[in-house]
Amino acid sequence: MNYILYAVPFFFALIALELLLDHWRGFSTYRFADAINSLSAGVLSTTVGLLTKAVGLLTYTLAWQQWALFELSASSLWVWLFAFVFYDFCYYWNHRLGHERNVLWAAHSVHHQSEDYNLSTALRQTSTGFVFGWIFYLPMAVAGVPPLVFLTVAALNLLYQFWVHTRHIPKLGWFEWLFITPSNHRVHHAQNAVYMDRNYGGVFILWDRFFASYQEELDEEPVIFGVTTPLASWNPLWANAQFYVALWRDAVRAESWWDKLRIWFMRTGWRPADVVAKYPQSKPDLSHFVKFDVPLSLLQKVYAGAQFSLYVVGGTLLLGMGAELSLAQMLLGVAWMAFGLYVIGVLLENRPSAKRMELLRVLLNLPFAWLAVQLGWLVPQPLLWGLLLSYSVLSLAGLLCTPREHNPLLIQ
Repeated sequence: MNYILYAVPFFFALIALELLLDHWRGFSTYRFADAINSLSAGVLSTTVGLLTKAVGLLTYTLAWQQWALFELSASSLWVWLFAFVFYDFCYYWNHRLGHERNVLWAAHSVHHQSEDYNLSTALRQTSTGFVFGWIFYLPMAVAGVPPLVFLTVAALNLLYQFWVHTRHIPKLGWFEWLFITPSNHRVHHAQNAVYMDRNYGGVFILWDRFFASYQEELDEEPVIFGVTTPLASWNPLWANAQFYVALWRDAVRAESWWDKLRIWFMRTGWRPADVVAKYPQSKPDLSHFVKFDVPLSLLQKVYAGAQFSLYVVGGTLLLGMGAELSLAQMLLGVAWMAFGLYVIGVLLENRPSAKRMELLRVLLNLPFAWLAVQLGWLVPQPLLWGLLLSYSVLSLAGLLCTPREHNPLLIQ
């Protein structure tokens, strides 16, 4: 069962509830473009996962079949409890090294780039974590945890983590000693020096207490969310590429071949000495911290929000049909989603090229639909083409009627 797919309506219902709490309590934890960017990263991640999830599943299943030391039964309750705790232990080390090694941080940093903290941040996920993430769960396969049990506890672990991404829930007393809570996870998302690289557990905070990575949220040190190298973009594709590009540039600049290789696996933030000397980097002064933002008119927000809604529906449908799609169909779906979410990011950044890119996106929906028909994905019915043409006309009309807000950041 795909628990994440069935949870999607509850995710959005709880986000709506959090927005109501914002209004009721008289403060805002959401900004429109930031929330759309977080959700876009999540939609992109689940879509790309149609192509990449087999990496982890196949390697886990192969390891379980060939190397399992014990035969554990999926019908035993203790096996499920054992697997649930074991998974969180493996997740702790995956998560911790995801902060401590350059190439792993390049994937995981996507989840931390938001400078706000709300339930939409929970859905902000990487599209490249599959490259190394599977390695950390192989001990479960060797211990004999069946793939069905592994997949289920993995989904449950991820679902648990959703609710802790909120500023509305205070410290929870004794619960703080055993489990990950909103308070100790707010610490994890902070860029304050005292909070950096702490509280890695997914469900249990016990691992952090055992391995000296725990930090309590302090009343005298308000959390400042985000990363020390700001994304400064609403583009979900760039969000996934940003730190890889930074590592690649430093690797190319380095004179030593050893430095070119080891930079990828050194502690996060390590750079070759000759690169640091020629290309120094300054860290932001948190005492004067200003969140990245781009002015948008109400019409621009309405238009971008309406278009993004289409991709939420499209991504959910792709996730639901994943097992039935051919490789060509999945590639087409991923390409359509990725390009559309990229263009929405351009719109939110209010770039001079935004209207041209949006015009191209709307026009490309027709050949995308034609390809879908050729691949046997869609039935060429008159109603289908009528709806697509109507959508395209309405989008173009909305685009022409939406004035471009002046952007003082002069994004080019």
